[in-house]
Amino acid sequence: MSDFILSIEGTEYGKFLAMILALISAVAHSIFGALQKGRYDPWLMRGAIDIFYFLIALPIAIFMFPLPEPHVWLLLVGAWVIHVTYKYFMAKAYSRGAYTVVYPVVRGTGPLVAVFAAGFVFNETFTLIQWSGVLLLSGGIFGLAGWNLHQITVGRNVLIAALGFAFFTGLIVALYTTYDAFGMRATPDPFTFLFWFFVVDGWTFPIISYVRWKRMENPPALGPLLRKGFIGALIAFISFGAVMLATRLDKVGEAAVLRETSTVFAALIGWLFLKETVGPVRAGLMAVIAAGAVVVEFGG
Repeated sequence: MSDFILSIEGTEYGKFLAMILALISAVAHSIFGALQKGRYDPWLMRGAIDIFYFLIALPIAIFMFPLPEPHVWLLLVGAWVIHVTYKYFMAKAYSRGAYTVVYPVVRGTGPLVAVFAAGFVFNETFTLIQWSGVLLLSGGIFGLAGWNLHQITVGRNVLIAALGFAFFTGLIVALYTTYDAFGMRATPDPFTFLFWFFVVDGWTFPIISYVRWKRMENPPALGPLLRKGFIGALIAFISFGAVMLATRLDKVGEAAVLRETSTVFAALIGWLFLKETVGPVRAGLMAVIAAGAVVVEFGG
């Protein structure tokens, strides 16, 4: 697999595969976000997810890939700091606000900042047409968040704090997208960075979550929580792994933008499986988001 990824890097097929990987990541991340904001405390859910992707990634990293070189260890430590910070503020936002409001704000902020960051770090350039697509996509996502906020009539004072956490989390999303892409390009074999990243990233939140669980007056049963955590870990491998590979194969900015179509998939999942009402306003905003992604991908 490593040889295949390296052989198509910088080719037209590599660009096409990067687009597919970014869209797969978007679908997976919409499921992942809903899972973390589900019936369980988001701190506990994150810990349950991370313990499994740590346990799954550890033997793969040890037996299938070499130990990272010293400079790669430094990059992994940096990634650990950024991702732990991201998870902390994401859990804070989910603890205070509705998923349909918080999630779009996080995902709408990320691509705007990531495109600027990728231009600075990787010298990527976007055409004016692509910039219009970025604005369409982010504008549609923020519009979706605003409409969902408008529909909520209770707990609005708490939502203000949630929106602040969500916006800051979006900035961290842009940071980790750019930083992880740098790490993926710093190793000859991208899978070495990818699997050691899951190992380094996966041990912290299980400890935080266990302490939180022990302090609860009525802690939830561990069996069902861990079962959902295992499913979430498998989804996390797809969500984060696919987008990180996409940033190795093609422009970081384009992968970041395409991944944020996750807001569209989240709404579609709610409509198809949870029987939530979409309505003409949400449908129109979803169309704007999708149109923005298309313009970015094909406007270069």
